[in-house]
Amino acid sequence: MRRQPWLLFGFMMNVPGHLSAGLWRHPQDEAYRYTELRYWTDMAQQLDQAGFDALFIADALGQLDVWQNKPDAALRLAAQMPVNDPLLLVSAMAAVTRHLGFGITVSTTYEHPYLLARKFTTLDHLTQGRIAWNVVTSMLNSAARNLGLSQQIPHDERYDRAQEFLDVTGKLWEGSWEEDAVRRDKHNSVYSEPSKVHAIQHQGRWYQVPDAHLSEPSPQRTPVLFQAGTSSRGAQFAARNAEVIF
Repeated sequence: MRRQPWLLFGFMMNVPGHLSAGLWRHPQDEAYRYTELRYWTDMAQQLDQAGFDALFIADALGQLDVWQNKPDAALRLAAQMPVNDPLLLVSAMAAVTRHLGFGITVSTTYEHPYLLARKFTTLDHLTQGRIAWNVVTSMLNSAARNLGLSQQIPHDERYDRAQEFLDVTGKLWEGSWEEDAVRRDKHNSVYSEPSKVHAIQHQGRWYQVPDAHLSEPSPQRTPVLFQAGTSSRGAQFAARNAEVIF
């Protein structure tokens, strides 16, 4: 019987205190250095040298304010607060590692597919194909308040929007640039062949993206897709789209 290999992941968040509440108070804990780039590059090198397959970084876009309807307890105890952007860490960690992959959490509710597609293509280039996207729809009311919504989008509708979001990014990554569109022909002054770069002409319920992807194809084109939905609608979304269930 052939044994399936283990895939070993580190799990962090760009915060001083993640899942182990209060661990930041331990005299040997260094998570207070989460604002230092060296903290992340050192961590990435340790994982890479130890044979880890990837570093998975969770994220949230709002304050944890459910307890007593205010964020005081989360702020006082560093319960996933304060929290910095995880996407900006990747290129530095990729530069000091050889094999380690990077799974980054980004919400479809508060991004735009045209812009996010370029960000992940850029990181796929810079990591030489070591980037993954953990697709979430966000659940915090505080995120909705501070990102322009009067209230949280209903649960199933968030997944409906997320599906169209992935439909758009998929068209941009896989259907916009043909494999041989990039020529780099110095003699004829042609970097890319216009006839091989196609507008996606997406007209949907939530997104209108008529033109082509901004970026030339990256090693993976589409990043590895993670998904963490546990509701019936989330499970349907994961079954349709995800390569890894978190």
